[in-house]
Amino acid sequence: MSNPSNRRKGKKGPLKGTGGHGRKALEGKGPTPRAEDRHWAKDRRRRAAAEQRAQGGQRPQQQRRRAASAPSDVELVTGRNSALEALRAGIPATTVYVASSIDLDDRMKEIIQIAAKREIPMLEVTRQEMDRMTPFDAVHQGICLKVPPYEYADPIELLETTISRAATPLFVALDGITDPRNLGAIVRSVAAFGGHGVIVPQRRAAGMTASAWKTSAGAAARLPVALATNLTSTIKAFKDAGVFVIGLDGGGDVGLPGLELATEPLLVVVGSEGKGLSRLVAEHCDAIVSIPIDSATESLNAGIAASVTLYEISRLRAAAAAD
Repeated sequence: MSNPSNRRKGKKGPLKGTGGHGRKALEGKGPTPRAEDRHWAKDRRRRAAAEQRAQGGQRPQQQRRRAASAPSDVELVTGRNSALEALRAGIPATTVYVASSIDLDDRMKEIIQIAAKREIPMLEVTRQEMDRMTPFDAVHQGICLKVPPYEYADPIELLETTISRAATPLFVALDGITDPRNLGAIVRSVAAFGGHGVIVPQRRAAGMTASAWKTSAGAAARLPVALATNLTSTIKAFKDAGVFVIGLDGGGDVGLPGLELATEPLLVVVGSEGKGLSRLVAEHCDAIVSIPIDSATESLNAGIAASVTLYEISRLRAAAAAD
């Protein structure tokens, strides 16, 4: 051990031992953590990158932040194609949000023209703000439309209004249909073939979202959609008012061609493609109607089945009116 007196003059520090006070510092921070326990480890970065790619390019923390900040009382139509189609279809957008420094392609120019013509306010926001306001799985491409919540009609009031106008009621009710695109397609068909409204259940069913608005191609702006608290109770109320109820099912005992009830006040109930009509709904139908199709085809999409049925009803009503 060197003699302290042999140290060079002017060197700072204790001339004797520290008495063990520096031992903890000399011991370091312990063994190196395993790679999977270190956030900077390569394998964890690879997992994070894989999760980011699988969930639309956003990291989980960003997803949670964006999902939490997305408004719950409005619908947002995101993306240039979707926004343009929605405006063309007449969706009642209340605000157009545009990201700053966005490139103006033909779609954006038409969006701006339609918004200006309809006097829809346009707000410029940063891309970070648009990331926060849109759902985490949405690709906004720098544009989104704010759509207010849909105002549903009351099914009984809708029926009473139709009867008061001396019209023969024709309504379509949806049973277990959860795809808003099917709802939008059915709304479009009901409007095209002279129907008076569509009825959707309050629970376990598609609602009039932005996707349904867009698929309806503007028909939702002309045709009312009513909300039934309980579909079975609504069907009973329609029957009490003199409306015949028919359900669509591949195993129905009544064929659609030449349907005798076509000229009567009608409520057509459409079930889901997979499960069909629910038991309670089927029990309250006056007739279960089937559409004849090729044996090689298992079933028709709900929207297509409704369209075919409404066309035949419209044709038979027109023929009866001409006689």
